[in-house]
Amino acid sequence: MSDPAPPAAPDDWQRLDPRMLLVHPVREVVRFLPPLIGLFLAGAASGGQPWQFLGIVVPVVLGLFRYLTTSFRVAAGRVELKRGLLSRHVLSTPLDRVRTVDLTASPIHRVLGLTTLRIGTGTGASGEDDDLDLDGLPVARAQQLRSDLLRTAHAEDPATTPDGVPPAPERPVVELDLAWLRYAPLTTSGLVVTAGILGLGGQVLSNVPVWDEVDPTSWHIGLPGWTAVALGLVVLAVLVVAVSVLGYLVTNWGFALTRARGSWHLRRGLVTTRETSLDEERVAGVTVGEPLGLRLAGGGRLTAIVTGLGSASGSSTLVPPAPLAVVQRAGAAVLGTDAPVRAELTRHGPAATRRRYTRAVGTAVVLAAAVAAVPLALGAPWWSVLPVLVLPLLALPLAADRARGLGHALADGHVVVRSGTLARRRDHLEVDHVIGWNLRATWFQRRLGLTSLVATTAGGPQSVTVIDVPEPLAVALAAETLPHVVRQFLA
Repeated sequence: MSDPAPPAAPDDWQRLDPRMLLVHPVREVVRFLPPLIGLFLAGAASGGQPWQFLGIVVPVVLGLFRYLTTSFRVAAGRVELKRGLLSRHVLSTPLDRVRTVDLTASPIHRVLGLTTLRIGTGTGASGEDDDLDLDGLPVARAQQLRSDLLRTAHAEDPATTPDGVPPAPERPVVELDLAWLRYAPLTTSGLVVTAGILGLGGQVLSNVPVWDEVDPTSWHIGLPGWTAVALGLVVLAVLVVAVSVLGYLVTNWGFALTRARGSWHLRRGLVTTRETSLDEERVAGVTVGEPLGLRLAGGGRLTAIVTGLGSASGSSTLVPPAPLAVVQRAGAAVLGTDAPVRAELTRHGPAATRRRYTRAVGTAVVLAAAVAAVPLALGAPWWSVLPVLVLPLLALPLAADRARGLGHALADGHVVVRSGTLARRRDHLEVDHVIGWNLRATWFQRRLGLTSLVATTAGGPQSVTVIDVPEPLAVALAAETLPHVVRQFLA
């Protein structure tokens, strides 16, 4: 804990840009849109009296009060945000706790030349009230404030050269290549969004009165049943691909990853632009994610392990789905060395492989037996459950892939861990960010001489786990990374 900073002067509070008077009322009207629509419908039903237009005044007034009651200041080593009228809420954080700084501009912000500056500290619980957002700063002011916040920890990085000339901006490490669009359909985001669109469309169509007079028995599309089903699946696949590609473009348009003055800067977005800055000293490592679809196509994605920032935060994303070579190159640039990314991993041996097969096949057998028991109990013929027996066979390649994925290494000051198959990941954690080691072993693991070695860290998911590693290898890895902690417990 840092020493509490002295209170700032009471007159240091600053209001947001007056142009936010055009933004806040519009936002409140959108938030109140459902009751406003109901109010207008009720007014129309009562003869179209003009009183329903008074409902718009309420959100507009709330938007004005939101602007008038919001102010911020950066003083005495702290950032403070004050908001609220009846319930005053003050958010405050020391400058040395700043992990990330995001600049986000919605379409209306971009038209007005404004942006939202979000300061990530990783100190509060998840929730809107814990976000320190300065919503409504001019772009130039927000960029300058971002530089000031991140420069606090990097006083050695001058803003100018000794000659007084600003240094030339560094070239991006990675930029968007439209060829990466081929990886968009290989993620689950397109499928999830498509399912939401179809669900919403179904709800809307089910409430349309015209369908009440349609006789389903009279429908005829002139195609056999199986042909219609196949055609429907093709249309669904095309829709998923289109939604995935469109979402990828909207989210990652203009993507660029750049390093400047001790920070990593990420820029992307088509409709809503977002610029994320990560303090380089807070980056404890990187994770290369290889979901099965991306891995089969030779792709992956890159996220940063940031001290004090949860793994679920979108601010930790460094490279969207892209070729694995591009992801590895960006990971090496962030780590400052390519040795961890290229390192050959130590396999965990036959005992770990047998445990992968036992767990995968055993789970599949139990699941198949449970599924087959229901129709047999209801009197179905035995041959009707034969397709269920394929589940244990499908578990065999899954177990083999999980066994091949297990491995770890210690390369150039970084602990490297790989595991998983459907969602394979390879973590690269800097040794200096390892707080401690935990060895955990179940009864089944102890019988095989295996253990799970857990590296505790303050970044990302708060831990990195080496799964099913032989105990001698686990102890050797822990002793080599933290000898002053581990060796005192060794015989």
